[in-house]
Amino acid sequence: MLTVATWNINSARLRVGLIEKLLTEAAPDILCLQEIKCESHLFPAEALAALGYTHQAVSGQKGYHGVATVSRVPIREVTRHDWQDNGEARHIGVEVLGKDLLVENVYIPAGGDVPDREVNKKFGQKLDFLGRMTKWADKLDRPTLIVGDFNIAPLESDVWSHKQLLKVVSHTPIEVETLGRFQDAHGWVDLGRQHIPAPERYYSWWSYHNPGWQENDKGRRLDHMWASPEVATQARAHRVLEGARAWEQPSDHVPLITEFDL
Repeated sequence: MLTVATWNINSARLRVGLIEKLLTEAAPDILCLQEIKCESHLFPAEALAALGYTHQAVSGQKGYHGVATVSRVPIREVTRHDWQDNGEARHIGVEVLGKDLLVENVYIPAGGDVPDREVNKKFGQKLDFLGRMTKWADKLDRPTLIVGDFNIAPLESDVWSHKQLLKVVSHTPIEVETLGRFQDAHGWVDLGRQHIPAPERYYSWWSYHNPGWQENDKGRRLDHMWASPEVATQARAHRVLEGARAWEQPSDHVPLITEFDL
């Protein structure tokens, strides 16, 4: 059995206590973090190693973005793709030693506020990022798990209101179509929807700008765990830790956890 979790932590240093809480209570074998928001040497490596997560691969930068994969089973860093094409720390890939498995940890750009690449450079960068990922996925020839903050909620039941969010970045048709091409490039299986089938409600993010997040439940599924077909057949359980959104000084995202019979 191998358990993998993913979480956009929105500052690893600010929320190291929440990371420790997750590792203590849920105890995944591997945790992939996005938006660590610190340079690699400032990542709270020692605190997590003290809990048994001694195997770590960190790609950070000052103040923004950044990804880290920590593990209590042996891993080896194998890739850092610059799909943003500007040097931002948005990806790290590891090999799980002793298993025929790659775990890719990615933080796709949010894309700004206007869904038009002609007037919003960030939106174009997001689509181009996905395009580069798609070319990479088309050549993949090993069992792979890709997880992280995709910043796209593709299905109608992935958002609190399909109608109201159709023109909002993260749920626009062009983003959904672009993500679909990435999915088709490798035949990725969406593990979340394999275990929580649409149209069942499934969210992983609630805005800080909505203080009554539980009552209003205006969520979106921005975080994902996708697997190569042969890996997906070994996924035994998947859960969303919605309760983490109510932890003290929480991230606006919550963790996802999948168990594999590897």
